[in-house]
Amino acid sequence: MSKVCTIAWVHGMVQGVGFRYSTQREALELGLTGYARNMDDGSVEVLACGDAAQVEKLMAWLKAGGPRSARVDKVLTEPHQPGREYVNFGIRY
Repeated sequence: MSKVCTIAWVHGMVQGVGFRYSTQREALELGLTGYARNMDDGSVEVLACGDAAQVEKLMAWLKAGGPRSARVDKVLTEPHQPGREYVNFGIRY
């Protein structure tokens, strides 16, 4: 089981629609750690760490549009080496 971290920036109508909470629920179901937070430009940043296959499932969920209340226009992702270990999947403000 290889552990990876991927950071994603989700653009579209993704703030004010419960996006971070839905992402947190999905991530916890997949056994991932990291966070979701709103960015000043209206996007949501998602950092997901865990088993590579599970991280890929979360990224696919984000790219498929996330929760029904959101509209995802694009998702940019890149591998990430966090400066610390995350013990859960949180929501940042």
